[in-house]
Amino acid sequence: MTSQWIETLLEPVTVLGRQTLAIVPNVLAMSLLLLAGVGTAWFAGHAVERFLRVIGLDRMSDRLGLTSTFLRGGIKSAPSHLIGRTIHWLILLFASIASLEALHIDSISRLTHATVAYIPHLVIATLIGIAGYLISNFVAQGVLIAAVNAGLPPARLIASAARWTIQLLSVAMALEQLGIAEHIVAVGFGITWGGIVLAAALAFGLGGKDLARSFLERRLAAPLHGPTHDDVHHH
Repeated sequence: MTSQWIETLLEPVTVLGRQTLAIVPNVLAMSLLLLAGVGTAWFAGHAVERFLRVIGLDRMSDRLGLTSTFLRGGIKSAPSHLIGRTIHWLILLFASIASLEALHIDSISRLTHATVAYIPHLVIATLIGIAGYLISNFVAQGVLIAAVNAGLPPARLIASAARWTIQLLSVAMALEQLGIAEHIVAVGFGITWGGIVLAAALAFGLGGKDLARSFLERRLAAPLHGPTHDDVHHH
């Protein structure tokens, strides 16, 4: 009776020990895959960055004006470095997923499959966010210059409104791509688009005010041509 009671108590421990021993090879495989992924990501990221520098990607970016655009958007890293870091993190992400798959646990496998299927949406949403950030800063600078030239006191306020309008739109589009707050985009797009049109109309309309005024002044000040009273001859 006592031995049966002891066996009953030890049975869960024995089962746990067997399961632990069975998963040890999978854990070792996961660790090796993860270490290999970290090394590969580091090497590939630096190799791609160096290769892009050698072929002159950064110089080409300077000539095309992309570097200055990135600087206006608050991104100070060189294009070769950005691409190299992107390659590094992508390889590291896929290595992490592959290492988790090595555990052969159903719940983790389902999670990794869902993660792999979600990655394209995440990449697109990230690109939308980056593009929206860069465009918003570029447009805000244009609006600020136009508003200052027009002599508007709230020039910075108008530029900030234009920047935040575009950034909010890009965030809404990114959230839709991620499957979050999908219904907000339809309403938010209409409101945001109206704000963009209004900001653009103010910027370009008021920015061209001086040009239109000088044109009208020249037209009105020009001497009138045509027959006068002294030129009329009576026969």
